[in-house]
Amino acid sequence: MELIHRNLLIGIHDALQETFFEKNKYADKVIERLLKAHKKWGSQDRAVVSEIFYNIIRWKKRLEYYMGEGVKPGNIYKLIVAYLLWSQTKHKKFEEFEGIKVADILTKLKKNTVPTKAIEFSIPEWLAETLEKELGPQWEKEMKALNEQAPTVLRANSLKTSVKELVSDLSDENIVSYSIKNYPDAVQLEEKKNVFLTTAFKEGLFEVQDASSQKIGYFLDVQEGQRVVDACAGAGGKTLHLAALMKNKGQIIALDIFEWKLAELKRRAKRAGAHNIETRFITDNKVIKRLYDKADRLLIDAPCSGLGVLKRNPDSKWKIDQEFIDRIKKEQQQILQDYSKMLKKGGKMVYATCSILPSENNEQVEEFLKNNPDFKFIKEEKVMPSEGYDGFYMALIERVS
Repeated sequence: MELIHRNLLIGIHDALQETFFEKNKYADKVIERLLKAHKKWGSQDRAVVSEIFYNIIRWKKRLEYYMGEGVKPGNIYKLIVAYLLWSQTKHKKFEEFEGIKVADILTKLKKNTVPTKAIEFSIPEWLAETLEKELGPQWEKEMKALNEQAPTVLRANSLKTSVKELVSDLSDENIVSYSIKNYPDAVQLEEKKNVFLTTAFKEGLFEVQDASSQKIGYFLDVQEGQRVVDACAGAGGKTLHLAALMKNKGQIIALDIFEWKLAELKRRAKRAGAHNIETRFITDNKVIKRLYDKADRLLIDAPCSGLGVLKRNPDSKWKIDQEFIDRIKKEQQQILQDYSKMLKKGGKMVYATCSILPSENNEQVEEFLKNNPDFKFIKEEKVMPSEGYDGFYMALIERVS
């Protein structure tokens, strides 16, 4: 990895500026736009830009310690220098680096120690406290895993292909991939590649979906011919998996409070050949009430802190705070209370989050069951980031009366 082209440096600088200092700008979308705007960059250039960009976001707090100051719109080049020196990335002495006191950074790097755990793992102080309080000594192991780069995992669309066929098709397009044990539909890439340009993608043979996320469809135990409600469907990654597991038979009602996400879901469903999905935009509570006692299966993939997916969304740790988590927990409880009424007697639901905090997960389920004796806990699964993929939680609950 080396940074030798000035236009790449400027691209990284501008993308960091946008992510850190502009409202509602998320790293994945920022980098996507940057790479689209520079069609002349080769695959090597793109890899360099993406890796440095994401690593700087991931290690921001640690790099600020080496810099001796917090990141501001005017010192992003200094932040980049601190990263290049710390990661020992070969680079040119660009004119943008003139006047940056490298000696001070090097002095701190030579010490090879940092004063706090929050700096070591590059997370806000409040988050270090929250993780330690909720996870105990295990939090450091999980945080270490969350600072690694996420692997690229695809879900073979069983409506159109099999894992074996997908691996072969990707190989024909010079992408090396392999199946993953205990994940029936998962295919992992040997190295990061832009899979969206492949014929296999255009033909709807796969979706990009982390291995942990793929567990949820199976956990819900859907059967062909059932009526299934995906209550927080978003752009539909899990909805499409449910359609495939149901072999396009029965009905899936995909709900969301964002109309644009449902529009994206429709587009993806068409490409995937998933015909049993109906989208409904939640404009008010009536949309939910119409479905009371109607669902055989209900998926509540609840809004959450997203702390289980920091590998792929490292910028979110700089965008949330304790107040946000407290607010989201109230929302989760409200959603559980309101949406669970859509389940018919004898039906089953999954409450899932991509968080690793017990207060968003099993504690929410315990609270719900305490207040709703007509529901019964069946089982739960906690997937931790240290196991290699995203952190997820899922609980299976049955409505008994």
